[in-house]
Amino acid sequence: MREFDTVELNASHYRWPRDAAFARWRNRLPAEFRMSVKAPRGLTHAKKLYRPEVWVDRISASWHELYDRRGVLLVQLPPTLERDDERLGWFLARLPWWVQVAVEMRHPSWHEEAVFELLARHRASYCVMSGAGLACVLQSTAPLVYVRLHGPSNDWLYAGSYSDDELSWWADRIREWERAGREVYAYFNNDGDGNAVRNARRLRELLHS
Repeated sequence: MREFDTVELNASHYRWPRDAAFARWRNRLPAEFRMSVKAPRGLTHAKKLYRPEVWVDRISASWHELYDRRGVLLVQLPPTLERDDERLGWFLARLPWWVQVAVEMRHPSWHEEAVFELLARHRASYCVMSGAGLACVLQSTAPLVYVRLHGPSNDWLYAGSYSDDELSWWADRIREWERAGREVYAYFNNDGDGNAVRNARRLRELLHS
């Protein structure tokens, strides 16, 4: 909170916090701070978005408690889940309008124009990915662009450090999105050896230079 104005909570993927925890965060976080939260694996990996209503109700209650500190709900689909427009559309239609959602699609079958149009109809953001073995598709489907930087493409996922040239390239992309009127949330997930913090700090410097 001293340096950054947003964070992506990853632990929620493994154990969804109680509503009281979201309320405490809302009370403790600065007014301008935004917390994005990764959807539970019970929804994304166990159920694979099938019959999502119970989880949608639970997430919505927690999101209500976070109130004006909420950022984006990240829905990371498992890499084995192939394209299923009907299932994705059913899930997105169940979410309240005030839940801003981004969907990370790792299986290559999702990267089709019809899928991007489906996301756009629900004002859902396509999650732009960077990392080894991941397709880096610079697609925007909503007023908000969500970027996850998992590490340089020539390294293992969640490892390695982005070079200054690579970070400058991402800074240029972020400026382009912002000039187009889009809000950008970008998070580093290459947290081995503290690279995520260092890379995030450097990206902020480049954006403000």
